[in-house]
Amino acid sequence: MMQPTTFYIALGSNKGNKLENLQTAVNTIHAQVGNVKLISKVYKSAAFGFESDDFFNACLVLESYFTPSKVLKKLLAIETTMGRVRTKTSGYEARVIDLDVILAEDQIIDTKTLKVPHPEMQKRKFVLQPLHDIASKVKHPIFNKDIAHLLQVCEDESVLEPIQIWLKNPRKDYNFSKFNYIAIEGNIGAGKTSLATMMAQDFNAKLILERFADNPFLPKFYKDAVRYAFPLEMSFLADRYQQISDDLSQLDLFKDFIVSDYDVFKSLIFSKITLQNDEFKLYRKLFYLMYKDIAKPELYVYLYQNTERLQQNIKKRGRSYEQSIENNYLEKINEGYLEFLKTQTDFNTKIIDISNIDFVKNRADYLWLLKEICDV
Repeated sequence: MMQPTTFYIALGSNKGNKLENLQTAVNTIHAQVGNVKLISKVYKSAAFGFESDDFFNACLVLESYFTPSKVLKKLLAIETTMGRVRTKTSGYEARVIDLDVILAEDQIIDTKTLKVPHPEMQKRKFVLQPLHDIASKVKHPIFNKDIAHLLQVCEDESVLEPIQIWLKNPRKDYNFSKFNYIAIEGNIGAGKTSLATMMAQDFNAKLILERFADNPFLPKFYKDAVRYAFPLEMSFLADRYQQISDDLSQLDLFKDFIVSDYDVFKSLIFSKITLQNDEFKLYRKLFYLMYKDIAKPELYVYLYQNTERLQQNIKKRGRSYEQSIENNYLEKINEGYLEFLKTQTDFNTKIIDISNIDFVKNRADYLWLLKEICDV
């Protein structure tokens, strides 16, 4: 899955309720552009280069899957929505909101509409000071100097006054750290790996992904299910048991919680469908001997998608050995999961129908899904 780019965004306002303007901008950036990781203090400073009311300025760290040019386009749209009117006159002017891309990791961009690093950032204390709050060791990719050094040598003599009111990070509306361990489950192609990966990235979680691609029996199973079902399920069980036991036992003090894209119980669900009756009875005995020693998730999220949507997703991701999966097989898997969840009392469960949304491509869908998970 594609990794997000880290952007450093400067915000400023000197018209109307300036603090409220900044908060609205932060909320909208989080809703439309990407995950707001950190927000600096807010600083009051005199207007730079023209006579006007004092500015309130801040900076934030943004992680976004959009390209830099797309991020800029979205920031300009937010400015317009909030009432900023750009005039054709040269020079500085008062504004409801001003949003600038200051840095985009170590990228150097020079186009007609976007220049990164921002060409004036090293001259402006009202940019460097809040940026220092959240990125003091980040280096300017052209000057090869960190923000702390640029602030120290900046010749701007403006006086900045920190405001004793912090902007709220909208990311904190989603509290997953109340759970130590969350399992994201779903049918083949439901999107469980994508969601677990995105949550781990956005909320500082330890990510556990099933190593299914290493299973040599999987392609063989889809060609000859009767012959390879038992060795497939046994190898999956052994791998899942070993992996989840190892990963859950390794404490990571720097992560807030654990999120995985599977739960070991899926072995029993799949084996009930794929194995002959006598094979399944033997398999089930072995499964429960192993399962009793494995830590259970505190929250089990099942992503439901209808069969038509699952087939679309399977074809889109293009794994050759999955292209012959029949609807009947997917429906049996879904029934197995739902039956398991109906009888489950060991942990919290949440079934979410995502058949009509695309949380990977549509950020609004992703945030809706996060809210659904939190509301347990």
